[in-house]
Amino acid sequence: MESSRSRLSWVALAVLVVAGILISGEQASAISCQKDVIGLATKCKDFVEKEGPIVKPSKDCCAVVKKANVPCVCSLVTKQIEDLISMEKVFYVAKTCGKKVSPGTKCGSMSFILYFLSLFL
Repeated sequence: MESSRSRLSWVALAVLVVAGILISGEQASAISCQKDVIGLATKCKDFVEKEGPIVKPSKDCCAVVKKANVPCVCSLVTKQIEDLISMEKVFYVAKTCGKKVSPGTKCGSMSFILYFLSLFL
């Protein structure tokens, strides 16, 4: 009986440790994503605003884009954000900066595949 309680205690402890690691990993990921968003907002704002022509992004903007976690950042794009930025310009900046994005990646209300198809239509 004693050994079964001991095993149960160790299993419970192991589950708590794994849960703690997973939770702290999610927090670290969320913090990293927030840093990506802040970096993109400060370094790339001029290249994705709705108003004005499409302009080649700066080296500073591209440096941030290349490091960004695209799925995480795209998951944060809301209708309100889309009212301020041009998703076409966002995709242009990503492509121009050499950011590899999986086909079909959805960002806000648009997917990368639809954007690239629109270039040829």
